[in-house]
Amino acid sequence: MTRVVVGSDHAGLRLKRDLLEHLAKQGIEAEDVGTHSSESCDYPDFAAKVAGEVSQGKAAWGLLVCGTGVGMAMAANRFPGVRAAVVSESFSARATRQHNNANVLCLGERVVGAGLAREILDAWCEAHFEGGRHQARIDKIDSLQTNLQVNGR
Repeated sequence: MTRVVVGSDHAGLRLKRDLLEHLAKQGIEAEDVGTHSSESCDYPDFAAKVAGEVSQGKAAWGLLVCGTGVGMAMAANRFPGVRAAVVSESFSARATRQHNNANVLCLGERVVGAGLAREILDAWCEAHFEGGRHQARIDKIDSLQTNLQVNGR
């Protein structure tokens, strides 16, 4: 599956637009789920749209942009099967894909400039999950959520 969903709040709008253009130049089709305005809005609304699509298997991965990336990641990680990572340099972008099988990239427009964000996105797109010993760790992460649900938390 190659469907990618992208969202931002008002604080990430400019960077999101730049990255959508960058993805298109790379031949990667991405669906922009908003925001489309610079008016103040709530980042959890857009995190839910992107993370919901990834969680349900309707998208291969997602990209979220806000002021820092942190709020988006916190909201996105509430969804089953979503592993959202805040990244501010290329090494972590690559490693979160290879070792953590991250499926939502979160960036902060106020943290990284457009040039660095494009480098981060390229590293993310080029990296692939390595499996092996890393899969056992992902399974443990997934079991945490299952155990919490079973125990009523």
